[in-house]
Amino acid sequence: MPFFDHNATTPLATVARDTWLRAQDEAWQNPSSAYRAGTQVKIRLDAAREKFAILLGDEAERYVFTSGATEGANLVLAHWARTLPEDSLIGLNPTEHPCVLAPALALFGSRVRWLSLDAAGVVDLASLQRDNQLGYGAGRIAAVVVMAANNVTGVLQPWAQMAELCQRSGVAYLCDASQWLGKLPSGGIGGEGFVIASAHKFGGPKGVGLLKLAKQSEGLRGQLGGGQERGHRGGTEDFPAIAAMGAALAEAEQKKVFLETDRLRWRDDFERDLTLAIPGARVVAGGADRLWNTVALIMPFGANTRWVTRLDKRGVQISTGSACASGKSGPSSVLSALGFDVESAQRGVRVSAGWATSEQDWRELLGAFTAVAVEVRE
Repeated sequence: MPFFDHNATTPLATVARDTWLRAQDEAWQNPSSAYRAGTQVKIRLDAAREKFAILLGDEAERYVFTSGATEGANLVLAHWARTLPEDSLIGLNPTEHPCVLAPALALFGSRVRWLSLDAAGVVDLASLQRDNQLGYGAGRIAAVVVMAANNVTGVLQPWAQMAELCQRSGVAYLCDASQWLGKLPSGGIGGEGFVIASAHKFGGPKGVGLLKLAKQSEGLRGQLGGGQERGHRGGTEDFPAIAAMGAALAEAEQKKVFLETDRLRWRDDFERDLTLAIPGARVVAGGADRLWNTVALIMPFGANTRWVTRLDKRGVQISTGSACASGKSGPSSVLSALGFDVESAQRGVRVSAGWATSEQDWRELLGAFTAVAVEVRE
């Protein structure tokens, strides 16, 4: 069955599965235990931390293992709520994932300032610099949240320039790299700011992720209690899952992320042929730099749920957008932030491929869309 919902979750990579099974046999003990077997797992856990430092850059001590990007986002935003001046603001990209939007609004409320976007949804860095909005003090932005790649549209954000701008301005920065890792080269991701990610977005197991701490950041220590992860969080580390996550990312970084050229062509061919086959269909942010695997569409008719269910009956799996928000009523927050009205947003669907997706899979998807269009229109 062609699977086109990789931005929601990916199949477990073979290397990750093999690594997980081996670690479950050899290193299943609690790494916090004082006996030799536990100490040996702790050594392997620290080696895994070093592996991420080599793959993504910076010191190993900056890497904290979490249950995923949601936990990481909540940790960082709660840390900012405790430590930033009470009269300062946070700048938030309005197309962020729900795991960032929800805690940011809950913790900061009226102190959130929405960053300006261009028509494709790319954050306007020039406006931040021109208006001198960054800095400490009443009415100024003391922390910024901008993701690396959008989970719905695939639009790439200028994370490197944002990290540099925040560093120069002396303000905090959080980068959600969940959709970037495993798809594009990730060395130095997030600069000196915080970075969050989930393993299951790039071939690792569910329930494990990473948080890269901001440089020289010690503010998370003791926040949730417990002595794990050098005091940054509580809870027994799941070493087999962490090892599997590292194996999946290493394979992607070393063997996959430079192979996007053909896949970009397959995506572009699909977009061109679909908009010809179904007049009125629109590609969201079609002219912007996007992930090679992602297509967001506004269909000319029919609710997005009808497209998803009809395609599923034909053996093709797509989505209506962020899986984490699929159980909530209302249109996609990303499409709303891009200016689409409610009726248009409710016709939005997302297609997201993986490294194993073939050119023939894209052609089959096109054929399924064309066939289903007749049913949905009726």
